[in-house]
Amino acid sequence: MKYWNLKKINQLAFEKTGIIPRSMSKLFDRFKQELNPNAEVEALEEFKVAKYQTSASVKYIIILLVMPILINQISKTFVLSPLINHFWNKNSSYIFLNHSQEERAFADLQRFEEKLHFEILIGQLDSISLEAIQKKMSDKALEIAVDYSKESSSAIKNILADLVSVIIFLSILILNKRQFSILKSFINESIYGLSDTAKAFLIILFTDIFVGFHSPHGWEIVIEAILRHFGLPESRDFIFIFISTFPVILDTIFKYWIFRYLNKISPSAVATYHNMNE
Repeated sequence: MKYWNLKKINQLAFEKTGIIPRSMSKLFDRFKQELNPNAEVEALEEFKVAKYQTSASVKYIIILLVMPILINQISKTFVLSPLINHFWNKNSSYIFLNHSQEERAFADLQRFEEKLHFEILIGQLDSISLEAIQKKMSDKALEIAVDYSKESSSAIKNILADLVSVIIFLSILILNKRQFSILKSFINESIYGLSDTAKAFLIILFTDIFVGFHSPHGWEIVIEAILRHFGLPESRDFIFIFISTFPVILDTIFKYWIFRYLNKISPSAVATYHNMNE
């Protein structure tokens, strides 16, 4: 029974898109099934297959998400942090990884100096000597240096820990090809099994989030966070070029998927999408 289930699931996973829309084929299959004397037995078998497919897919998704994150945190906390902190503190002359960190550090120190002079001018601070001002500036500069030194060492930890997570993630995919096929089938059946309105709603939602008119600001924040996460320079030219090209590529992929697959499988969903998008 288990072998038959896996065979059935693999057939669903590698099902090809036909000329006849899937909705029409399902209608003919429904009539055929109603006339079949063994319909109850086959329906029970299909239910068992769907149940096994769902449980296996959920377990596989949990493994794909939890294992890389867990390994990432364990390796960063117990392995990478002691090693990198030791070598980084040993070479204490290194503070910044790139010029973007330097610019942010200098801006922080400049804002502190301006804030200090402003508080003196408005009377929040009593008039203090030049030596006292220099002492406050020196303490703030040391504090900023420590903060950015920690940020630099954290970026190195992030690179190594994320590399380990990617290796774990790819290993799970490669070593569990059957589970990946089941997951692929489950996702396909879940997406194509939605109503036409739900399909159109999800398409509009994803396209507006990732390639909509308001997306450039979101992409800018995300890219800056990623670059800072890995300790890379926050080049404005790179960010603007990425924003001007990558969403266009995503939009092209969405349109190709709609034209190539969804239009054949569910033309009514495409019509609903165009009506909702107007």
